[in-house]
Amino acid sequence: MKIKPFAALRPQANRAAAVAAVPYDVVDTAEARALAAGNPDSFLHVSRPEIDLPDTVDIHDDAVYAQGAAALRDLQQRGVLLRERDAGLYVYRQIMGSHSQTGLVTCCHIDDYAQNIIRRHEKTRQDKEDDRTRHVLELNANSGPVFLTYRDVPSIDRLVATIAAGAPLYDFTAADGVRHTVWRVDSPVAPWLEAFAHVPLCYVADGHHRAAAAARAGRLRRDANPHHTGNEEYNWFLAVLFPAAQLRILPYNRCVADLNGLTPAALLQRVRAIFDCTPAPMAEPAGPRQVHMYLDGRWHRLSWRETGIDPVGSLDVSVLQDRLLAPVLGIDDPRTNARISFVGGIRGTAELVRRVDAGRDAVAFSLYPVSVVQMMAIADADQIMPPKSTWFEPKLRSGLLVHTI
Repeated sequence: MKIKPFAALRPQANRAAAVAAVPYDVVDTAEARALAAGNPDSFLHVSRPEIDLPDTVDIHDDAVYAQGAAALRDLQQRGVLLRERDAGLYVYRQIMGSHSQTGLVTCCHIDDYAQNIIRRHEKTRQDKEDDRTRHVLELNANSGPVFLTYRDVPSIDRLVATIAAGAPLYDFTAADGVRHTVWRVDSPVAPWLEAFAHVPLCYVADGHHRAAAAARAGRLRRDANPHHTGNEEYNWFLAVLFPAAQLRILPYNRCVADLNGLTPAALLQRVRAIFDCTPAPMAEPAGPRQVHMYLDGRWHRLSWRETGIDPVGSLDVSVLQDRLLAPVLGIDDPRTNARISFVGGIRGTAELVRRVDAGRDAVAFSLYPVSVVQMMAIADADQIMPPKSTWFEPKLRSGLLVHTI
């Protein structure tokens, strides 16, 4: 695969913590507005620009995209974001509790995305892809990096370790307790380019809409440029590449608002006809091929035998959907059915209990997390995972390094 250094827009060291923002798609407008309140340097003013406009303005209005471009200009004009004089690569480490992951911040090529060298496991929504494509074009920038992974390469690990032994550009701990450290690669970049040239494939772990939008924006710029040479920055998009062994996937749990006309006792009877159902001693499943169900104040373990070799059909979330959620609870399409909601594993199983006990939902399901190996196998098979199957943590921060096109 191809990678390239880039001349980043990046914050001064003493402003990095204030600028760094969670990805645009992990917060809604109200949450983004609250996070950015009193902080004019927050990159959420760029990635979620509707927070600086009245609530009456539609989030896809022309004014929203214009506001995002204005916010990016403002950060540059006030000297919060500065342009690197020379193109470079960066190493980015995140530490969350006992978990650490370190990746390379670089630019990847839109042709690698089009040719499935950069592989996907998630289906994108047209409205979200349209939104981020316009955002890229209006800002002339990739405001947030795509989270990519590849099968571990020891020579790349050694390159990363050498850089991470030096003095960092940034080193701060965010309000959520995650530590973020960034180093610039001051040594020659040729060994990095050569090492990744021998990486045959990489995978979108998180940021499918950002990747699709960046590739689409690049194609639109190509089509509009009669003097296209292939060397333009719009041929590249911002990404962080992590070795697969370092990544951690948390479960993406499910809640259903009602029991589809059944009583708790009747649902439990139906469940016992489908799965081996026993009392669960804890909320989290201990391994694959089991789901824990919270119903009527109690946890139940639903387990089953091996389901076959189909990489998608054998996922725990697929078995739950195909055997119980669809035929019994009437969740025909989890992408569109309003009766199902999804709770990222970072919120913990206590959130499932809270929602059911409060009457917000009638039943909840705690799943065992999908593995990176499963994710890559599904992408290699050119298949799509069920919606809301993976929750990667920690999340990359936006605004620390910006690629302009």
